[in-house]
Amino acid sequence: MIVMKFGGTSVGSPERIKSVVNLVNDENPKIVVLSAMSGTTNALVKISELLYSKNSEGIAEINLLEDKYKTVVTELYSTEKYRDKGLETIKSRFDLLRSFATGSTFNAVAECTVLAQGELLSTALTHLYCEESGICSTLLPALNFMRIDRNGEPDSFYIKEQVAREMKPYSETKLFITQGFICRDANGEISNLKRGGSDYSASLIGKAISADEIQIWTDIDGFHNNDPRFVENTKAIRELSFDEAAELAYFGAKILHPASVWPAQEANIPVLLKNTMDPNAQGTVISSKTKEEGIKAIAAKDNITAVKIKSGRMLMAYGFLRKVFEVFESYQTPIDMITTSEIAVSLTIDNTEHLDRIVQELKLYGSVAVDRNMTIICIVGNNIMHSKDSIAKVFKALDKVPVRMVSHGGSRHNISILTDSEHKAEALNQLSKYLF
Repeated sequence: MIVMKFGGTSVGSPERIKSVVNLVNDENPKIVVLSAMSGTTNALVKISELLYSKNSEGIAEINLLEDKYKTVVTELYSTEKYRDKGLETIKSRFDLLRSFATGSTFNAVAECTVLAQGELLSTALTHLYCEESGICSTLLPALNFMRIDRNGEPDSFYIKEQVAREMKPYSETKLFITQGFICRDANGEISNLKRGGSDYSASLIGKAISADEIQIWTDIDGFHNNDPRFVENTKAIRELSFDEAAELAYFGAKILHPASVWPAQEANIPVLLKNTMDPNAQGTVISSKTKEEGIKAIAAKDNITAVKIKSGRMLMAYGFLRKVFEVFESYQTPIDMITTSEIAVSLTIDNTEHLDRIVQELKLYGSVAVDRNMTIICIVGNNIMHSKDSIAKVFKALDKVPVRMVSHGGSRHNISILTDSEHKAEALNQLSKYLF
């Protein structure tokens, strides 16, 4: 059995939904994981913000989104019977949204319930289209098996047990349709795996059922060797290792959710990245088998903040770094890059929610400087740490680009460079010129 995940753009219109159904309509058993239709989650986030503030415009936004879905139903189904079924489905979902607008309180649980409606709508409408088209499919409710624990991490044992239980009555079914992104928390309340979580859902489901392959379908033909938004003539990469893909996803490549690599890697299930707009394109295969060495790709992660702590007490002292890290740990703020000297330590973060309080605590240990609007540029390849000329090529390419930090040696698979975001496009293009 395979798992196929389709993103919001892939199911972003009636025509795209029909194309997806055509793609999955064969005799191979599969679980299809769907995101919300493109634009829906953003609209639901806006609705949630209005409901939190008790803004009367919340109802108007709900009605506006409902009208868009009514248009989808009109264009998606060819018979009056299924148009009526589609409209009934929409009405039930949007009546629920309207009920939150008239309630006395709107809290985090209600917000997660609102955000879940996008995936519940896309899967219900796609399932109905399969039914109208005479294609046998079963709707598999993700809220019945996808759960996170008290630390917000997927409960892998529960997911494996429950998804098997949900599928057991349908032993003859070849096509299951389920929701990405949404789940329940340890208390049984509706929650989610955060933005991009549909990739994560697909990988977790793939691991739970010991899938033969996990396919991630988007609107681009795999990982490219640089960011096509800033660099011309980029090329799709045919093979990546799990480690290389994880580095690229974490450091800015938008095609894949960073967390989605790990479940597949743990179960040694290959991941195939494919393009719904060009299904015949080869795409990118991510697995444990790739052995090609050398630099393969470049990615960039924006909205980075650099923090520098300088202290004479650091010289010949022990325990200093532990104290610094404990400050970030206490505010649950992950660190991306770190470099040290005899009297200073520089590091980067992308979550600045608690930055002011972090800085105040760090001042107990020395002077603190903060640089915002930075970008981490990550150069990725198999075993590039051991390459004799990789770092030399990188510095030659960036000869005229101001570099704030360099991380080399922490991983066998990447070299990370920190620069001001205003130099991002120049750096990406120069690296492409010299490395490819």
